[in-house]
Amino acid sequence: MDNVLAIIMAGGRGDRLGILAQERTKPAIPFAGKYRIIDFTLSNCVNSGIRNLAILTQYQPLSLIDHIGIGKPWDLDRPDHTVRVIQAYLAGNGRGWYKGTADAVYQNLEYIETGGAELVLVLSGDHIYRMNYADMIKFHQEVKADVTLAVTQFPEDELEQFGTVIVDETWQVTRFQEKIKKPKSNLVSMGVYLFQKDVLREWLEEDARSMTSKHDFGRNIFPKMISKAKVFAYNFGGYWRDVGAVHAYWQANRELLEMSPSPLFSVDWPIRTKEEERPPTFASATANLTNSLISHGCVIEGRVEHSVLSPGVMVLEGAVVSYSIILSDSVVGPHSVVNYSILDKEVVVEVGCHIGFGDDFRVNHKNPKVINTGITIVGKKARIPPGVKIGRNCMIGGGVGEDDFLTSEIQSGETIEPKRRWRTRKA
Repeated sequence: MDNVLAIIMAGGRGDRLGILAQERTKPAIPFAGKYRIIDFTLSNCVNSGIRNLAILTQYQPLSLIDHIGIGKPWDLDRPDHTVRVIQAYLAGNGRGWYKGTADAVYQNLEYIETGGAELVLVLSGDHIYRMNYADMIKFHQEVKADVTLAVTQFPEDELEQFGTVIVDETWQVTRFQEKIKKPKSNLVSMGVYLFQKDVLREWLEEDARSMTSKHDFGRNIFPKMISKAKVFAYNFGGYWRDVGAVHAYWQANRELLEMSPSPLFSVDWPIRTKEEERPPTFASATANLTNSLISHGCVIEGRVEHSVLSPGVMVLEGAVVSYSIILSDSVVGPHSVVNYSILDKEVVVEVGCHIGFGDDFRVNHKNPKVINTGITIVGKKARIPPGVKIGRNCMIGGGVGEDDFLTSEIQSGETIEPKRRWRTRKA
């Protein structure tokens, strides 16, 4: 794998994830308890024998940069391994913020050339899957492709969210369709592209000269390549999920509780992550656990069912957490209920609250396209006062406190945001 360079696209804004992506890029969002989304792509690279990685960031990169560091959890800090985080920046030579996926790679062509790799593997850092890239590379070389796209089959009612490809009997791509309502194929592009380096440079330079291009691989480059280059599809039959929307993120976490054996985790394909030292999980005599994923450092005194808890979560006596995702160091107070909700990090739910109550599924008034499937989201470091009830499809902003709640019952579809608090500078 010495001739392969992996480029991981990790600059996504994540608008469809609402306040979960407000202070972090999509790949840095926690998933499956102790992991971040990007951990799956990074682990796939390392487990596949790829030792040279570049991670392209742009939107809110600090938590991602802190998480990756020098790559030690993935053994990328060794002398024969390389991981480099490259941040978009403005410069006088025409370099600027990335305008699309293709432009992001184009602006880093010089770095790609200096590495000496013959193959460039372009990966999305915001998908959940387990894949041996060596198998795809072998296929690419056997068919002598200019570029190979990894594809997987999806149900018909979900196809319009993705780019799809039509192939012939040899799996050569004859047509690429980017997010259309009625595609003629159920083969979804996974955001995994393997290029011959010279071919990549040629097409990126041509795209950069176009004044009308959006500089995106799916929208602009692949549709043009079909008739002029050897574009093949590699059929991936394993588990793959795009978790770029609230319900998809919630559902993918929940799927981990329903599938046995796990399609993601195994001894021979470890998913690595940066971990903090924490005490073991403690479940008291009053705890009741059902079909849930509980991370290290959690304290469980109440009932947890069909839920995923990140490290350091506390569910105190008499509390009930069901069908929910609770991120690190959040506290669900005594006799409170959290149902069909996502709580970001360091949320405190005081005594006697009920989050996600009722059968009213009115979509969120402020973000109807983001929060519309009954799931309520509570932002980072929010504090829910005692006795407050919050309905379905609500959005509770990060950092809200008692002063931000004008009533003890928040109706379904409502949004609570922190009031602007003026700070006075001390002399």
